[in-house]
Amino acid sequence: MSTTAVERPPQPPSGGAKEARRRRGLGLGVLVLVLVVMAAVSLAVGPRALSPTEVWHGLFAPSDPDRRLTEIRLIVRTVRVPRTVLALVAGVALGVGGALIQGYTRNPIADTGLLGVNAGASFAVVTVIAVFGLADPFQYVWFAFVGAAVAGVVVFGLSSIGRGAGSPLTLALAGQGITVFLAAMTTAVSLSDQKALNALRFWNAGSVAGVGFHVIWPVSAFIAAGLVLALTMLPSLNLLNLGDDVARGLGVNIALSRTVGIIAITLLAGAATAACGPIAFLGLMVAHVARYLTGPDYRWLVPYAGLLGALTLLVCDIVGRLLVWPGELEAGVVVALLGAPFFAVLVWRGKFKNA
Repeated sequence: MSTTAVERPPQPPSGGAKEARRRRGLGLGVLVLVLVVMAAVSLAVGPRALSPTEVWHGLFAPSDPDRRLTEIRLIVRTVRVPRTVLALVAGVALGVGGALIQGYTRNPIADTGLLGVNAGASFAVVTVIAVFGLADPFQYVWFAFVGAAVAGVVVFGLSSIGRGAGSPLTLALAGQGITVFLAAMTTAVSLSDQKALNALRFWNAGSVAGVGFHVIWPVSAFIAAGLVLALTMLPSLNLLNLGDDVARGLGVNIALSRTVGIIAITLLAGAATAACGPIAFLGLMVAHVARYLTGPDYRWLVPYAGLLGALTLLVCDIVGRLLVWPGELEAGVVVALLGAPFFAVLVWRGKFKNA
């Protein structure tokens, strides 16, 4: 008697799976709500504090001959709205990039700087300032993006040749080598040019202030492209984390998946770094927090990491305005002050062994 394989129909999700999905969806909704609240706070906080009524007027009221109201509109529309939008956009990019780089390298201490994008952007900035005398961020932000992208391509290219080609360890070693080399070159160029050194000192701190929409919108287009690529690769990323052999047996094109993933990370981290400078620890932190909240499923982990990245950068920017009021502390400095102890706690608790 011959037998034939009968395909089983898809089984409905269990009650536990439905409940987990409901909790994760609710968590995303809560994060979005908190982001909206903190964005409103960001518009009100600064050297000149604004009331909710003044923020509303600054956003929506038409032109008014009153000098005080005109000043409020200028503060809200030309200073605080752009920095709030940049904090949200760059935070999403760095959060998603951090989660992706940890997934593709299977390295729980990986950050977007592993690909050399921060070092590439820094080297490009000081070089064009020293050689061409550029002073406007709108002029050198594009060189920063190109430098970040080139560094990412070089790192990925080096990790794809020779023995161990394409392995997470090879990628990490190539990234570290390129980062050290570019850091040395950046130091050499900046020390030979005072103008480049001054610009690098401010840019390296990582700040979302002083960047207008003429920079933010083009940078956001690259970040959007990176997000689209990232989201399309999430199912294969889940399989890659089961191991290359298992993923290959389940039909994943490993080389294509890693290539698209690295391109997405380079777009995200390169564009964010070009706009606001290198911001250390952000991607590392939020990826671990997202994994704690959602588990290892990257279809949930990555959206959580993006929203947590935006929330963290926005809150750190707000805190930076309050810590040294009426002056300001760059958001990147506040993130580093938060990230270093976070990193130490992870090491102390041994999270890297089983992340």
